[in-house]
Amino acid sequence: MSPGAVAITGVGCVCAPGNNLPECMESLFRGERNFGAPTRFVSDNAAAFPVFEVADDLASLETRNTPVISRTGMLSLKAAFEAIGDSGLDRESLRSKRVGVCMGTTVGCVMNNETFYRAYLKGQDPDMADITRFLQSNPAAVVAREFDLTGPCQTIVNACSSSTDAIRTGTLWIKSGICDIVLAGGADEMSHVACTGFASLMITDSSPCKPFDRDRKGLNLGEGAAMVVLESEGVRRMRRKGARAFVLGSGASCDAYHLTAPHPDGRGLRRALGEAIASSGVETKEIAFVNAHGTGTQDNDRVESGVLRDMLPGVPFLSTKGYTGHTLGAAGAIEAVFTVACLERGRIPKSAGFSNPDPQLGVSPAEREMEIRGAVAVSESLAFGGHNGVLVLVMGGGPT
Repeated sequence: MSPGAVAITGVGCVCAPGNNLPECMESLFRGERNFGAPTRFVSDNAAAFPVFEVADDLASLETRNTPVISRTGMLSLKAAFEAIGDSGLDRESLRSKRVGVCMGTTVGCVMNNETFYRAYLKGQDPDMADITRFLQSNPAAVVAREFDLTGPCQTIVNACSSSTDAIRTGTLWIKSGICDIVLAGGADEMSHVACTGFASLMITDSSPCKPFDRDRKGLNLGEGAAMVVLESEGVRRMRRKGARAFVLGSGASCDAYHLTAPHPDGRGLRRALGEAIASSGVETKEIAFVNAHGTGTQDNDRVESGVLRDMLPGVPFLSTKGYTGHTLGAAGAIEAVFTVACLERGRIPKSAGFSNPDPQLGVSPAEREMEIRGAVAVSESLAFGGHNGVLVLVMGGGPT
């Protein structure tokens, strides 16, 4: 194992396919797509754009130190409870270590309460409880407060690469010796503002999305959260704890090109992917598959497929957004956790929504469930602003 590898000892996930990671993976491998009309707000768009909502209302989540917070905050805790339990840690053991929290989000930092805004604009005196809830709902702070963690606490808002960047940042905290353990991931809730905003950009599909398909028309939005427990080798060996996986390498870059469109040649993604592979110490022939960003938009899929075709020729890839929708700031963490689970299974599901190869792309994602060869995989994120984040992950094992 590379001396720079950082262990993942626990994982957790909640999104449209399921309320925990095992449920999500069973749903993915059954090919299920749990989408529908939004249930938490009424959209006035002329067309009905399907979304991928979390079924759990989170009302039964038992917390100790958490006041009334946003749905994004509760999604963060749902994933954190699962990941911490999976790691074999508990509140007491966490408090005895230097534990940091790093979370990615986008709409989770917006006060998603139109009732308050409307009342205020009408000159009324709306209840300030909505403001209090907003101020108490920073996703990283929510997790730190619930588990009484006093290490570094950071929320990254870097569009759709936010939680990939959060996991990368967490690994740097471990490598630098700042933390013994880092809870890293991302969360975002369904937002009326986001739904109408993406519709106004004309990049949403009125049917279930079709990443990398010839007939793709855009993305669908989703919501969810995912968390990984990153652990130093010293603590992991002391606990004699096996790793679910290791972060072998990572890369980050900016296209410096356009507010929403990726660079036509994928300049930034090429740099981030190259940096991630180089820092991992693996050869491209060792990569079993790529969990692509794969939004289903014309620009993203054209650029991303071109980079994969050139830099990782012949390596299987898929998009899981056909199962989750685009969960924005949570997407990178959800896809990283899915990547770990697929490595453990030795299989990847079919790329949902894909049926017609696009001759302009020159490559196609997995058309059916397939066995993978090798223990290394790549998870990548592309974001508005030209941000790119890439993780190289390898399947874990027992304590060393």
